[in-house]
Amino acid sequence: MAKKKFTKPATTYAEQIKIWDDRHLQVPDGFRAQSYLSHISYYRLSAYCIPFQKVKDVFDDKTTFDDILNLYMFDRELRLIMYDAIERIEIGLRTQIIYKLSHKYGSHWHDEAGLFTPAYTNIRGKVVDPFESMQQFLRNEYNSDKPEVFIKHYFDTYNDPTTPPSWMAIELLTIGGLSRLYSNLADEKDKKMISDNYKLPFFVFQSWFHALTYLRNICAHHCRVWNREYHITPKYLLKPKYNWVDSPFQINNRTFYYLYVLKYFLNIINPNNTFKNKIEQLFIKYPNVEIEYMGIPTDADGNTLDWKSQALWK
Repeated sequence: MAKKKFTKPATTYAEQIKIWDDRHLQVPDGFRAQSYLSHISYYRLSAYCIPFQKVKDVFDDKTTFDDILNLYMFDRELRLIMYDAIERIEIGLRTQIIYKLSHKYGSHWHDEAGLFTPAYTNIRGKVVDPFESMQQFLRNEYNSDKPEVFIKHYFDTYNDPTTPPSWMAIELLTIGGLSRLYSNLADEKDKKMISDNYKLPFFVFQSWFHALTYLRNICAHHCRVWNREYHITPKYLLKPKYNWVDSPFQINNRTFYYLYVLKYFLNIINPNNTFKNKIEQLFIKYPNVEIEYMGIPTDADGNTLDWKSQALWK
């Protein structure tokens, strides 16, 4: 397909509403709509218009501005629920990695190159050294103009070893860095030692950890999650040792599978978690949102299957 020059001009709030009006969107209060557009960009809201257009750039009959806004708000609140769960899970995973490896190898295991996979050349011909990459990140944090208080305290107090222990150093890693650390452990026994705490095979645990990092970044950048099709997918859990879902529900490139993963971890970290209640209340608050697009399977008549009856959610 031949490319062409981009010539679309920037539009005013009033012009944006006129575009919607020309496309048959009902906007009964233009001033209210303009107020929202001044805080939520027209382009961002456009993604939430598509489900209401069977014909491109023509809104279905009786579609209102509030239909678009409510879908946007549903997506935002869902994203916040997921982000909150990821925070709790990340702290739990970080704790287990530090605890298990510190007790096996000592306080400064993160400074032992032999515990990590050696440098390799990737498919682009670039040399990748997992251990050195982590060490460089930590050195940058240690030498920051404004280091964390606990890091400054260590260097002000101790000179041997020359670097802080793992329960300080690993707290500096992002969730992505933490996921890479786990993936790059050289000994599968070390991976299994950590994943056993979550009743998961280490390769499933590793995949889910990577997927949560991806999801966390999506949520942090306020990207759409409601009907998203994910490019990074968590591995299937085929032989669960803990409450899980039946095979019809395992659609791993949709948001609901990610919700399963979050719920699974939360059930182990905090069996009395309220994650299910939050999801249920969100669905009640926005009854017109078509939740099947999140990856909930339907029967032959198009009715969503009862996800709440699955063992995971009980």
